[in-house]
Amino acid sequence: MRAQLPRRVLLSLVLRLLFLKPVVTGSCSGDEQELLKQLQRQADFMQDTSRLLDPYMHIQGLDVPGLKEYCQERPGVFPREDALHGLSRRGFLQTLNAKLGHVLHRLTILQQKLHNVQDFGTVKRYIYGIRNNIYCLAQLLPGSSETAEPTQAGTEDSPSPPPTSYTFQSKLQGCQFLRGYHRFMHSVGQVFHKWRESPRRSRRHSPHRALRKGAHRMQPSIRGKRLRPRGQLPQ
Repeated sequence: MRAQLPRRVLLSLVLRLLFLKPVVTGSCSGDEQELLKQLQRQADFMQDTSRLLDPYMHIQGLDVPGLKEYCQERPGVFPREDALHGLSRRGFLQTLNAKLGHVLHRLTILQQKLHNVQDFGTVKRYIYGIRNNIYCLAQLLPGSSETAEPTQAGTEDSPSPPPTSYTFQSKLQGCQFLRGYHRFMHSVGQVFHKWRESPRRSRRHSPHRALRKGAHRMQPSIRGKRLRPRGQLPQ
């Protein structure tokens, strides 16, 4: 037991740095604002192109004039930000969880081909963390019994074997995918930012308060009113 204690402490510190709090504790936090704060931080980290896209383009020789212009996001692979804002909270979390599962699959394939990009493993650990926080946040929504179980590291790391030849077209597809991934995570961060602000707005404009205010306006008041003689029309 003495030899295991330092390893346990070290692992806890590393995971906390990666914002994987639900994985460390083994249970979900009931603090919605804290979960949203973690999720936004994780999304902000994953939108940084210096983590994956920039080193990928450099290693593949795509960061030169005449080639980098082709490294644009392919439409339809990731939802646009306006579409994400239009989803319900449950629908958004389900969409995000599914897309991150797809990202894990693609990153594992790219990692097998590009061993020089060290941040592949770091980004994958962040994805495991954000998916666990998604699970915890979904538990706070009505009907949470239908929510999928949190993803454990290694459960989606067995993609089909990559093709033997790595053509220019496949390099370009990888670049386009990473471009879309970083943009998608930026959009995700914007949604979580809006969610963090919404409770303050909901308290300020709560339905109960609006009803009380409306009822007060509807109450008749005789103060300041001048009695008119019978039969006289208001002017």
